[in-house]
Amino acid sequence: QVQLVESGGGLVQAGGSLRLSCAASGSIFSVNAMRWYRQVLGKQRELVARITSGGSLYYTDSVKGRFTISRDNAKNTVYLQMNSLKPEDTAVYYCNADVRSNERYLEIWGQGTLVTVSS
Repeated sequence: QVQLVESGGGLVQAGGSLRLSCAASGSIFSVNAMRWYRQVLGKQRELVARITSGGSLYYTDSVKGRFTISRDNAKNTVYLQMNSLKPEDTAVYYCNADVRSNERYLEIWGQGTLVTVSS
C-alpha cells in the first residue's frame, strides 16, 4: 500500500509563511511528478505547483514569486514553501503524486491539510 502523508498546515496572518511537507511511503519503486493542489469549499480543486522527477517546475500564476515547490528524492518527499501569504490562499491543500509501485502506475492523494490566512 502506498500513501501520502501531509503536514505543516495551520493558521497564519497575512504576509506570513508556512511550509507544507508531503511524504510518500509504502512499496515504492519510483515517484515521478509530485504536485500540490488546493481547494476552497464549493470550488474546483486547483493545481498550485508541480515538480517532475527531473526538476521541471510549474506554478499557477497567482502564486508565482511567493510559493516554492521542491523535493527530496531520497525521502520521496515534496515541500511547498509559501511566503507572503494572502487571505485568498486559504484552502485545503492536497499533495498528489505519480508513483510506480509493484509494476503498477498509481496516482495517489494525500488527506489534505488546512491553511488559513487571516487578514
